[in-house]
Amino acid sequence: MSGAEPRSGGRASGPPPGTWRPLVAIWELVTRPLGRVIAFEAASGLLLIAAAVVALLWANSSIANSYRALWHATVGVRLSSFAFERSLEWFVNDVLMAIFFFVVGIEIRKELHDGQLAKWRRAALPVVAALGGMAVPASFYLALSRSPEAYRGWGIPMATDIAFALGVLSLLGKRVPPALRVLLLALAVIDDLGAIVVIAIFYSSGIALSGVAFATVGLLMILALRAIGVRRVPIYVLPGVLVWAGVYAAGVHPTIAGVLIGLLTPVQAWQGVERESPADRLLHTLHPWVSYAIMPIFALANAGVNLSGLSLGGNGARVSTAIVVSLLAGKPIGVVLSSALALWTKFAALPDGLGRRHLVVLGVVAGIGFTMSLFVAQLAFSDPALLSAAKLGVLIASAVAMILGLIFGRLLLPLRESLEPETER
Repeated sequence: MSGAEPRSGGRASGPPPGTWRPLVAIWELVTRPLGRVIAFEAASGLLLIAAAVVALLWANSSIANSYRALWHATVGVRLSSFAFERSLEWFVNDVLMAIFFFVVGIEIRKELHDGQLAKWRRAALPVVAALGGMAVPASFYLALSRSPEAYRGWGIPMATDIAFALGVLSLLGKRVPPALRVLLLALAVIDDLGAIVVIAIFYSSGIALSGVAFATVGLLMILALRAIGVRRVPIYVLPGVLVWAGVYAAGVHPTIAGVLIGLLTPVQAWQGVERESPADRLLHTLHPWVSYAIMPIFALANAGVNLSGLSLGGNGARVSTAIVVSLLAGKPIGVVLSSALALWTKFAALPDGLGRRHLVVLGVVAGIGFTMSLFVAQLAFSDPALLSAAKLGVLIASAVAMILGLIFGRLLLPLRESLEPETER
């Protein structure tokens, strides 16, 4: 359509006079509703980078003791003879990250209902790519670590950081078609699901049946509330806490509770009563907190690797090297080869507008492990030296993968001169 359209009602477009446009843009981002998810995750990538840099500088500065003291500070509750006290680092990794995984669970539930995973043929490519992107890096790690003490870290290079990966694609601008962003999000969600399964099976201690019983009661309460049509979110807090406590008492990492509850969240609106489903409402409410608070706090608490005390020999060097090679080489090889095999056998098909070059960029960007890799490292190693070596390997590999993603994106993806508006499907 040519020519300028008249403004309805004579109202001027844009913010009112006297407003600061950058703040208005941020406010609009936070208050708008899978497209909103992408915006949140991409924007939070810069904040994640900043938090990781601050943590590294802080942990290696003259006030490094204050960094350790902060995250080892005790928090909790004490009522008469009852006391539940843990470190602030534990609170971040076991409580706040349960909220992160709750959001992941909701996203998985939505994708299973009406998204990329709703039909298996549409979901085939990201599923195969994700499986290859988990199996090959894990195999690389096991082949390179060559030590029983280091083997426990095999799950570290399996995951993809959604925020950082989408942030890299956003920096490539018009070179990236929307379908590639959706494919990356689907792959990363499946990666998260795979990492969750790995955590539940391989990185949890022995199962206590009493904890399982408590968690089961909480889940049954949630199902019962759903069955009688309760849609008020606060009512679900108590059974949700019961599920979290039961999973924790069972010896399974409590973030699993977040996923379980997220998978039970209704994804359909109650016609005539709700304008949006509970899943959408919770996503819109929690995404700013997860993207702009929980994930940066997690990065700040876990990325502070003290390089002065890092041992670059023996098992530490093997762990770092295995992680770097597995994320930078194993991830792209796994994603690209598994995708190519699925396409060659006609098991899967590329989305419209995508080619083989897009898969290469996808594989390189998938090597950004960061958040989930740091999280698995925290569970894999109790030895501080090996944990520091693992964190260093994750940080190096993720930083290099970001740079390579930008380079490969500019070299392989053509700059689209014009963008046709996306239509809703």
